[in-house]
Amino acid sequence: MKEKIKRYMWTAILVLTTATGSFADTTLIWHGHAAFEIVTPNGVVLLIDPWLKNPMNPKAKDSKDPTGGIKKADYILITHGHFDHVGEAVAIAKKTGARLITNFELGTNMKKLLGYPKDQMGFDTLMNIGGEITIAKGEVVVAMTPAVHSSGMGNPNAKEQDPEVVYGGTPSGFVLQIKNGPTIYHTGDTAYFTDMELIGEQYQPDVALVNIGGHFGMEPAMAARAATAVRAKFAVPHHYRTFPVLTQDPKSFSEEVVKKGIGYLYMDPGSAIKFEGKTLKAGEGP
Repeated sequence: MKEKIKRYMWTAILVLTTATGSFADTTLIWHGHAAFEIVTPNGVVLLIDPWLKNPMNPKAKDSKDPTGGIKKADYILITHGHFDHVGEAVAIAKKTGARLITNFELGTNMKKLLGYPKDQMGFDTLMNIGGEITIAKGEVVVAMTPAVHSSGMGNPNAKEQDPEVVYGGTPSGFVLQIKNGPTIYHTGDTAYFTDMELIGEQYQPDVALVNIGGHFGMEPAMAARAATAVRAKFAVPHHYRTFPVLTQDPKSFSEEVVKKGIGYLYMDPGSAIKFEGKTLKAGEGP
């Protein structure tokens, strides 16, 4: 009888521990450019700005289709309407059933012009700056944050007299608060703006995914300033080296970040880092 009780107790402990995510990590994968994949402790998969065919992604080499490697995606988050951020969102959504999280105007135009499945978006996922939504059965809170940028979307149905670029809504960034995991801030393609300090006051992200490429977004020095403004514990650079006009080397960003007392995490395209709770797992990073 005592042995049976012990087995029941251990089973209950295992179920409780698994439910709280204590046995699982949060995994962050960079697919190159601004495309990130996040796997939560409960196994929910979120893709941000999934331009997987970007030239930095090793899975896109030799004309390979990198979407073939995506077996699961629960949510797709898009910061703005440019092609290098919308990427293969529609193809992935049709394959996986992923729900779309973005601003209302961009979501509506993606449905109308690109064929994003209309039943995979709605008032539960289309949002605007300043709002927060809770997804994944309460495991993730998504906040849409301001971004200083543009957001036109290519019009594949444009006739000669039609505009080639249509309205993509307001550009944004995202903060993801993951239960039993880190808080992650993706800047999108924003320029630096002083109200980034408010993002830091409210969310204090454990890791900031910061665009550093310049030309279309922040130059490396301002990107480091942005990481400081949002009070990031760690900073990961992205949106560089993809095009000739962008910053090719993250070294100047890393030097500025380290000077400011922020942990610098370099990621190769295709690589992953893991967090145990809010703590970078031992052996991860530099």
